[in-house]
Amino acid sequence: MQLINMKTLWISAEEALSRLGSKRQTLYANVSRGRIRAKPDPADPRRSLYQADDVERLAERHAGRRQAAVVAAGAIRWGDPVLQTTISSIADGQLYYRGQEATALSMDATLEEAATLLWQLPETVAVSAGDEGAGRSRLSTTLALLAGRIEGDLPALGRRPAVLRSEAVEVLSTVAAGLAPSLRSLPLHLRLAEGWGRPQAAEPIRRCLVLSAEHELNVSAFAARVTASSGAALSAATLSGLATLTGPRHGGAWLSVTRLAEQAASAGVREAIRDMLASDGLVRAFGHRLYPQGDPRAKAIMASFDVPPLYTALAAAGEDLLGEPANIDFAFAALAAAFDLPEDAPLVIFALARTVGWLAHAMEQVESGELIRPRAHYTGC
Repeated sequence: MQLINMKTLWISAEEALSRLGSKRQTLYANVSRGRIRAKPDPADPRRSLYQADDVERLAERHAGRRQAAVVAAGAIRWGDPVLQTTISSIADGQLYYRGQEATALSMDATLEEAATLLWQLPETVAVSAGDEGAGRSRLSTTLALLAGRIEGDLPALGRRPAVLRSEAVEVLSTVAAGLAPSLRSLPLHLRLAEGWGRPQAAEPIRRCLVLSAEHELNVSAFAARVTASSGAALSAATLSGLATLTGPRHGGAWLSVTRLAEQAASAGVREAIRDMLASDGLVRAFGHRLYPQGDPRAKAIMASFDVPPLYTALAAAGEDLLGEPANIDFAFAALAAAFDLPEDAPLVIFALARTVGWLAHAMEQVESGELIRPRAHYTGC
């Protein structure tokens, strides 16, 4: 094994991999999560150098020098991966669906085609037409539809993967009937655009759907997996994911972007950012822990339509003041503003798309046969 001279601040990938004892993809994942700092090699810009003390710290962790309880607690909070998956990965600043780079996939794929890839189906998913009526919000309707399915659906445990995949299409059709109601058998992005009377928004909506279909082990995907690990029906796992998505720190994060834009329209973009930073302690419109160099999903989405001038100015000011590019929540809010979509449009798009990811995680969890049951560390009297 090649020894690391800790006086040398930057080391090669080969030295880092030797010390870590891991695969190259794991090294890239640690860089994308901000655990290992990296920079271009001055001698060869095609290669990267890695911070030696970051590598040493992770090597010590992997060698078991931290207590298991401390490692487990840290893993729950944006820490090391806690579950194995073949569905998606985030490495070197890019998102991959089953090994395919997501932004490239979003150039022409539909959400149905993304589902086909993530669920590993031989044929493209066909979502049934459905319109579950008015009188309630789309989100409320969908929550009720999923709750209604649970009593009649069979538990997922003990059923063959092919049967579960067929049922996943039915669950997605149920969600689509609530979130994208239509009596015509259209691709889901067209159902949304037509339902909102904004046909010109169809292509940006399509890209949003594909790029938000799956995002590793986010909180709603974890909720879906926990439910699925109990053996519950796929509809129950989807309902868990949707309920989790409604939180302001997850699916509702775009609301803070809208509020920021409203403040910027009256007080100016830089003043609005300063005020939100002072009052909230952060500005959710910018930055993402898993993408230190910028959220590639946001860039791809905002390249698909003419971003309103206010949002363009906000993005520039945010990067200048905070050092962070706009993220996907910003992109969703900008899309809604550009096409004058309904107030809940970002959440509707996000929920419909993420249903595909929840179902992928639920099926993978069922196939693993494992129950997710962490231990609690008691800190009371």
